Amino acid sequence: MADHCTRILVVDDAALVRLYYRRILEAAGYDVAEAINGVEAQEKLLENPADLLIVDINMPQMDGLTFLSTLRRGTLPRAAIPALVTSTESAAHDKEAARMAGANYYLVKPLSAEALVEHAAILSGRRI
Repeated sequence: MADHCTRILVVDDAALVRLYYRRILEAAGYDVAEAINGVEAQEKLLENPADLLIVDINMPQMDGLTFLSTLRRGTLPRAAIPALVTSTESAAHDKEAARMAGANYYLVKPLSAEALVEHAAILSGRRI
């Protein structure tokens, strides 16, 4: 397992958010892939499974909650991949909806680099 690089799939329709997450996570030693919505995320997971998902809620075609619900129902490989949901929505009902869809943790945007790396490490089981 020494040569396994933790792979994170970032699912967000905002190019700047994906770039921000990619730069931070790659600097921390992660392998990062990107998807612009849940449909593309499904395709990416079929091509190459991930060790962690970082998922936005509000996206076109397939939002993050629908994507996670589909994943957790086991219709895709690796249904138990840990998922960190990130959103600008901060109400309790938004966090509960994410939990019900299968999120392991919920963070409100904007995220600091430290919070992103810390939660990625915790959820992927990687040493900090």
